[in-house]
Amino acid sequence: MKKSSYIACAISVGVAGYLATVYAVDQGDETRHKNYLSQTNLVKADPLSQQAFNIFNQNGCQYCHTKNSEMPFYADVPGGKQLMQRDIDHALRQFNISMLMGQVQHNTPVSQVELAKLESVLNDHAMPPKQFLLMHWRSDLSKQETNTLLDWVKQERRQYYSDPLVSSEYQNDAVQPISATFKVDQAKVQLGEVLYHDTRLSGDNTVACSTCHSLTTGGVDNLKTSTGINGSKGPINAPTVFNSVFNIHQFWDGRASDLQAQAGGPPMNPIEMGAGSWTNIIKKLDKDSALKAQFDAIYPQKGISEYSITNAIAEFEKTLVTPNSPFDKFLKGDKTALTTKEQQGYALFKQNKCQTCHSGQVMGGLSFEVMGLKDDYFGDRGNITDVDSGRFNVTKDDNDMHRFKVPTLRNIALTAPYFHDASAKTLEQAVNDMGLYQVGVKLSPDEIDKITAYLKTLTGEYNGKLLQ
Repeated sequence: MKKSSYIACAISVGVAGYLATVYAVDQGDETRHKNYLSQTNLVKADPLSQQAFNIFNQNGCQYCHTKNSEMPFYADVPGGKQLMQRDIDHALRQFNISMLMGQVQHNTPVSQVELAKLESVLNDHAMPPKQFLLMHWRSDLSKQETNTLLDWVKQERRQYYSDPLVSSEYQNDAVQPISATFKVDQAKVQLGEVLYHDTRLSGDNTVACSTCHSLTTGGVDNLKTSTGINGSKGPINAPTVFNSVFNIHQFWDGRASDLQAQAGGPPMNPIEMGAGSWTNIIKKLDKDSALKAQFDAIYPQKGISEYSITNAIAEFEKTLVTPNSPFDKFLKGDKTALTTKEQQGYALFKQNKCQTCHSGQVMGGLSFEVMGLKDDYFGDRGNITDVDSGRFNVTKDDNDMHRFKVPTLRNIALTAPYFHDASAKTLEQAVNDMGLYQVGVKLSPDEIDKITAYLKTLTGEYNGKLLQ
């Protein structure tokens, strides 16, 4: 037999083997998808949500974008298993759809970040990746399936997040004006405001909540790391307190589940407020007869206690919302609220996928994302510390390494320096670094200038006055 015949024969055998493998994978996929759907009960799902859920399942999104999903048989093949695991780890770092699938299944609002991420990959035709399609031919999204998912994203936004005051051309944007209001107990708010500025919550009566989160400087102290009791320096940049009520968790690593849990942290931290114990704080406050009477009237069962102190501070912090920025007014139809340059900056902001993570009313605070998604931020920066582990310090999940709560962009012009490590001294540097490390693009000086100009329009009002 001629050499060319051997080659042709080998190619034929290889092609036949490949096609047989693809067929086996396809049959296995079909069986798994049917079994999964038969065991899944969608709670009061509308027709479009049902279609979206079926597309997620039938196209194998869960293979790489959820944990502990059943893998195809070839995942056990040496070499193939390692390649698949690498792809899964990469996919989970980018977009874990477990929460999204659960929300659709139980008919609860899908996270605005999840919707923005899904919309982004659909518009870019980035999913499924080409290497996945080599074995899963029927997983490629058709134009009709893509449009169905995009329509579903719009439906979810319309149902749960859209603001009727927003002009029609921006109704489906991932960001919306601040319009939410939070029910509060005014008596607790007044008490909480006093406590927020009270240095007696610290060990040496020199540090208050407002020391590091001043309401006159954007809710921060504009330092790399805050100065605590006895001049001690913390390990991480102080995030703004303004609009923190919107956050899904508090602190960069999300270790506090809500505002009240967060309020209890700094007083007990030895390098922040260093009070030593709640007993020490209570003894000091108990000597203030007027304050004690205020506590007794509001918290008759508890008086002055850890619970009542943190509860009152949290109630006050719920009011630290900053609506009516120039950008909010622009979204609601005032075309004069933003200059042409600022409008171009918003267009670039969306073009470069910034709204994927910085979504919702306060443009952040709704998810934890990896710092250095597109390039090695920490390798370039060096000097790694414990706080750089981010969310991992709380969950101990390797997938959460270097993952941080996305900061709000509201009032961002007032809150320099930027990032958890304060490595960006200026807003321009922050925009440049986000382009490089999170989006994978090198923005031009003109683009940075326009995006920065837009971000400055996000400064809102507190108590009816524009923050300065």
